[in-house]
Amino acid sequence: MSKLVSIRGAVTAKNTKEDIVRSAIKLADELYFKNGLRDENIVNIQVSVTDDLTAYSVARAIRESGHAVALMSASEPDIDGGLKGCIRLMITAESDYPAHNVYLGGARALRPDLTNVYAIALDGPSGAGKSTVAKLVSKRLSITYLDTGALYRALGLTCLNRNISVSDAEKVEKCLKDVSVEIVYDNGTQRVMVNGVDVTMLIRTPEVSMAASAVSAIPYVRKKLLGLQREIAENNSVILDGRDIGTVVLPHAEFKFFLTASAEVRARRRFNELKAKGQSVTYADVLADVITRDCNDSTRAVAPLKCAYDAIKIESDDLSAEQVADVIVSKVTESLQ
Repeated sequence: MSKLVSIRGAVTAKNTKEDIVRSAIKLADELYFKNGLRDENIVNIQVSVTDDLTAYSVARAIRESGHAVALMSASEPDIDGGLKGCIRLMITAESDYPAHNVYLGGARALRPDLTNVYAIALDGPSGAGKSTVAKLVSKRLSITYLDTGALYRALGLTCLNRNISVSDAEKVEKCLKDVSVEIVYDNGTQRVMVNGVDVTMLIRTPEVSMAASAVSAIPYVRKKLLGLQREIAENNSVILDGRDIGTVVLPHAEFKFFLTASAEVRARRRFNELKAKGQSVTYADVLADVITRDCNDSTRAVAPLKCAYDAIKIESDDLSAEQVADVIVSKVTESLQ
């Protein structure tokens, strides 16, 4: 059932009509998007502006952008040392979601508790190229990359090595009780350790991929890894890729993206990757694995694969990994500047 929420946002702007209009609409659109709002959900929007923004009315800019909602406008008091050139919005709305406040550009200084570090959630189906894109983004933004899929692969590999059926939740839980998984970084490269043993080079086979999909549907497994992922994200600016990062692991991530492509394109990419590593596989087998895993991931009872309501969807059939990274980096830097 929807409840009444108050959602806050702020952005800085230059004192020109063009920049005030651009910044006001950008902030309103981001607040709407991040909170899954439509005009019919809105009770009212309170607008306040510092007294140095005189070139145009923020409320008028929002109204002229097409939002038919109740608007209340006021000037902020001039506070010595306060942030200048600032537009603030407070939206009162009926929503099914918790409030997601948004601070853009120079206004991020108002809430360092929210914005000193940030997280990028990159979800999508198997073979969409999430890991490749995430690594490119992490390098270009100089943030930490956490390959969450590798954690599930490590536990799937452990079950396979111990001859445990990955479809038997009770046996999997018993098998993994004594297993410690951790992420270490060697010269910026992520290494996956299981009970102190580096398994990074052992977890990229189709068999381990299917095992990872199976064990990731088990509540115990997800709980075992959830704390580790959140702890890393809490203390570092990070990009995480997986199936449920934006919906379950980091539902309040500042930036969310859902990367996908057709099953055929994803299978071709995966086939080429495995062949390059010298593995003996056929395209038909890889395509069958992709389709099977899509079904398993999207229909599992616990944290199924789905696009978060506030994620930007990227169709990558005709895009290179570098082009997808361009889209993500552009969106993030636009909000940070």
